[in-house]
Amino acid sequence: MAMSLSALATACGGGGQDPILGAGDVALAVKPTVTSVAPLPGAALVPLNTRLITATFSQPMAGASLGTDSFTLACPSMAAMTGRAVTYFESDKTATLALPAGTVLPAGVLCTATVSAGVRDTAGVTLGQDFVWQFTTGAALDTTAPLITSTINANGANNVSVNAKVGATFSEAMDPVTLMSPTFTLRQGTNVVAGNTSYSGVSAVFAPASALAFNTTYTATVSSAAKDLAGNALAANYVWSWTTGGALDTTAPNVTGTIQANNAVDVAINTQVGVTFSEAMNPLSIKNTNVVLRESASATLVAGVVTYSGVNATVIPLAALISGTRYTLTVKGGAGGVEDLAGNPMAADFVSSWTTADNATQVDRTAPTVLTVNPADLATGVPISSAVNATFDEAMDPLSISTANFTVAGVTGTVTFNALDRIATFTPSMPLAKGTSYTATVSTGVADLAGNILKQPKVWRFTTAADPVVPVDPVVPVVPVVPVIPVVPVVPVVTSAIPLNSVAPFGTFGGTAGMTNMGKLTRINGDIGTTATGTSMITGFHDTAGDIYTETGDNIGAVNGKIYSCTNSVTGPTANGVNAAACAAATQARLDAQTAYLALAAKPAGANPGANLAGLTLLPGTYTAPAGSFMVEGGNLTLDAQGNANAVWVFQMATTLTVGGPGAAFPQSIILAGGAQAKNVFWQVGSFATINAAGGGTMVGTVISQMGASFSTAGNVSVVTLNGRALSLGASVTLVNTVINVPQ
Repeated sequence: MAMSLSALATACGGGGQDPILGAGDVALAVKPTVTSVAPLPGAALVPLNTRLITATFSQPMAGASLGTDSFTLACPSMAAMTGRAVTYFESDKTATLALPAGTVLPAGVLCTATVSAGVRDTAGVTLGQDFVWQFTTGAALDTTAPLITSTINANGANNVSVNAKVGATFSEAMDPVTLMSPTFTLRQGTNVVAGNTSYSGVSAVFAPASALAFNTTYTATVSSAAKDLAGNALAANYVWSWTTGGALDTTAPNVTGTIQANNAVDVAINTQVGVTFSEAMNPLSIKNTNVVLRESASATLVAGVVTYSGVNATVIPLAALISGTRYTLTVKGGAGGVEDLAGNPMAADFVSSWTTADNATQVDRTAPTVLTVNPADLATGVPISSAVNATFDEAMDPLSISTANFTVAGVTGTVTFNALDRIATFTPSMPLAKGTSYTATVSTGVADLAGNILKQPKVWRFTTAADPVVPVDPVVPVVPVVPVIPVVPVVPVVTSAIPLNSVAPFGTFGGTAGMTNMGKLTRINGDIGTTATGTSMITGFHDTAGDIYTETGDNIGAVNGKIYSCTNSVTGPTANGVNAAACAAATQARLDAQTAYLALAAKPAGANPGANLAGLTLLPGTYTAPAGSFMVEGGNLTLDAQGNANAVWVFQMATTLTVGGPGAAFPQSIILAGGAQAKNVFWQVGSFATINAAGGGTMVGTVISQMGASFSTAGNVSVVTLNGRALSLGASVTLVNTVINVPQ
């Protein structure tokens, strides 16, 4: 690592100052710019023992031009000091202003950092104008060890391309000098792989000097020598391994979506701007010369910095945007543009525009909330291989979603964030323990794109499955003489679960007619599929593979799995043709759903609880609709397993199922009690299923219908939850702001 050091003993002046905005004009390609900084512009509660201020540049800089007179920090009431030093690292194009050991910043003040206009690159071209940003100190010291929140490649990954770089993302900004060799190393067995480490934002990247070997296991290590800006080191070495495949990565990345939709209006003036890429990118290519925000009419550059985490890039303007103004975001493709970790550039520029709200005082001050979690609160029988998800109600700051703010007590793991779907995922480093209760927490450290934090932590609990018990036919329960809770006075017919085979992973299946989503809060934690052959028969969905099926306006449905269909998507991997394997999988899934339906229908007729199940508590067994249809209207239905985790319910109806009519005044739900599990509840529907719980509500079980299903109605903004599956053999399935959690 080449490094030039300038250490000048000058005072760090007092008093705040007005920022002079400017990050250089990308139209003047020869001018260097400041691309990222730490602490970030507008950051709040910055620890008082922060000792390093960093600035990263777009071009190699002349280290001699960077000294304590050209890179300064000013905080009100901060006494003059000696012993400050500015260090420039050529490998990262990053300058650090190091405050003297023992420095404590004043509490609760606005500090101003400045990189002077006279700072120049190696060609002698100056910055041209001061780059100024501000942050606010908190009231506490930072004594918390930093964490690694995610890695590239994932631990245990296979078929990794041999020309890929290796990366680690941290929970906070780090001291760049502590991340160089031998802190970040890559080994094949005991052999050290030659290469260089670079650092940007919160990401460190190790670039091997040559392509890796095919079909070989490698181990990466970030040692406990890595430190944050306050000098706190990793608590222990972080080690992960993965195996290469037999091919190079030659696929160009692309932008899969934006936080502000193209042509959006009424965007808050204090927003950040974000894009999501199709794969992990080289952090050094994600900078404000490649991710550029301008006023559309005048082409005036918006001064700011760019951050990057996971697959998400965010532009942070140095000042609030102008009200009633159209802005254009451009992500540069081609040579010199953004590139993935294998060095493949994006094929072409990506451009998106939107307009801020007309009201100059309209700013976003609304705190975000956690909309749904998976596993659900108090869920039981959770597979030990499960990841833990939290879905937010609005766009979030990706840098705030980390293992520091999303934890599962007693479990180590990594955290990723899907900015488009607003889903944070905690992936344990190893399988969870069997039959164990866990507590997950999303803390108040997470923030939306305007900097608003959660008002209170989101805490939920779940219990993993114990060792499986060999199933036996359950004994018919005896109805107590004096029941504590109401039960059906008819002894139900004992029944057993029905195998779903290949259709089991599907949250919804649109039969031969497709699927439609009509809400922006729809989330499918599982796969979806259909054997429909027309592209227009799947609308309002996208999956984790990058396939998008006609998402428009507010009709955006996130599939936290894969879409299996016999048609091509509008954009994504299958946009150029039908995936034959996916079509075959969808065809088999429908056959398995039909087999399950016939098995349910063939069960002997069960107890007659009446047509309306509202207000009842039913024991395990088979129940047959007296007039061909069941409804749950006017109250909830409770299914009580009385401690039998293998208890099964089968509801047979020749025609319709209705849960909560259009006029229902409050949510209608199916409640599980006594250890009952959603995976053991089945609804065999002869025609159509309508789940229309006004104001929200929870449906439970696998619904298999002959002629389709609908969840909620158009315009309903309340979320309806299905802990189960909605499978149709023929007609389509329609979802409106529906969350489906596939039971395991």
